[in-house]
Amino acid sequence: MKKIEYNDHKNVIHQQMKKARIAAGMSQSQVAAKMQTLGINIDQQMISKIENDNRIVTDYELACFCKIFGVEEKELLKDFYDNRYE
Repeated sequence: MKKIEYNDHKNVIHQQMKKARIAAGMSQSQVAAKMQTLGINIDQQMISKIENDNRIVTDYELACFCKIFGVEEKELLKDFYDNRYE
């Protein structure tokens, strides 16, 4: 099976996502619960794996995270746009 990585990273939002979650005053479990209300089957362990750069993030998950945290996609993608992954 082919590994999906970008410059040794599973996702490029992990740091900004954790910052957004903390700024929103939410736990990983609360984020998972909100994702489930949006129809995304994800649990606290998966949120932890995303924040620790151990799991990929799909486009629809990114959109839902932005909705939950009340941020634009480019805010979660800030590190990518700032070339921190080159």
